[in-house]
Amino acid sequence: MGKQAYITLKLFATLGKFTPDSSDNYPVESGTSVRNLIAGLKIPEEKAKLIFIDGVKGELDSIINGGERIGIFPPVGGG
Repeated sequence: MGKQAYITLKLFATLGKFTPDSSDNYPVESGTSVRNLIAGLKIPEEKAKLIFIDGVKGELDSIINGGERIGIFPPVGGG
């Protein structure tokens, strides 16, 4: 698989409780997917609704190579 890489990880609203201590320099394996990232953080997939990678909307299957800024938001309720 890939080599060790690092990302900046931001988890918003109710996902904040899943934020790791090293979120500003979070280690990932280069070439991993966002799906694998959230699984490793024990975040249920249905809770990761909006994914942004360097400010651009991403998907669960988006690939992480290292150096990215990743923001994950839960579903937003409206009324």
